[in-house]
Amino acid sequence: LQHYFIQSNLRMAALAAAYRSQTPGTMFTSPSAPPTGLPGEGFQYLPNTDPASFVEEFQNSSSVDNRIKFHQGTTTLGFKFKEGVIIAVDSRATAGSYIASQTVQKVIEINPFLLGTMAGGAADCSFWERLLAKECRIYQLRNRERISVAAASKILSNMVYQYKGMGLSMGTMVCGWDKRGPGLYYVDDAGQRTTNYMFSVGSGSTYAYGVMDTGYRYDMSVEEACELGRKAIMHAAHRDAMSGGVVNLYHMKEDGWVKVSQTDVSQMYYQSLEENQ
Repeated sequence: LQHYFIQSNLRMAALAAAYRSQTPGTMFTSPSAPPTGLPGEGFQYLPNTDPASFVEEFQNSSSVDNRIKFHQGTTTLGFKFKEGVIIAVDSRATAGSYIASQTVQKVIEINPFLLGTMAGGAADCSFWERLLAKECRIYQLRNRERISVAAASKILSNMVYQYKGMGLSMGTMVCGWDKRGPGLYYVDDAGQRTTNYMFSVGSGSTYAYGVMDTGYRYDMSVEEACELGRKAIMHAAHRDAMSGGVVNLYHMKEDGWVKVSQTDVSQMYYQSLEENQ
């Protein structure tokens, strides 16, 4: 595994150097096949040799008209308990105050034993986690065993770290089940990677944390854990304008993940009001 990471990092560094050495405004050409995590052959890139400086210029411009502001919003959560890992997400995609979609699939099904979540830029999360799925499959074919959750999250962290400061927007959770049992990791666009028993990511995460902190127990039953995940997303979606749609709930078990339910948050909220009256 260590040899795999070293070779991957060397390949990424060499091809990133080749990419940066191109003449501004020309087509990127690689000395070999299109590299992992870098543009493929024939893709036009911005006429600037330093993408980080280019993004910085517009994000922190003194002119308000030239400033690019990325407004993202979502609520995703995951937590471990005695029966595995629960992953729950909303399905709303926003572009500022405009609701672009209510049916976004924010759980990326990497393989039957790995799941990833989306928070931040939808394109970035979707692209990098699908790329991770390819790398996990390659690892499995080379080593004749499934990749661990820790190794999968490390690969994702290494890939996005190569683009730190270049405008990526990604806050994702990677969860799964391997030889060491259930695993849950957080990885962001700066390459930060950490593990814990509970995470919530997105603009509605503070509301979700409040619900989870109140109702969480490690020895919960599967039904109680699923209800806690649904309830946390429902309350976050009610208070956070950037979250909404439906609650997609997954349960990661020893024999793989299962999609438990898809529930409309508005129906859940008004049903809970009736039950409390």
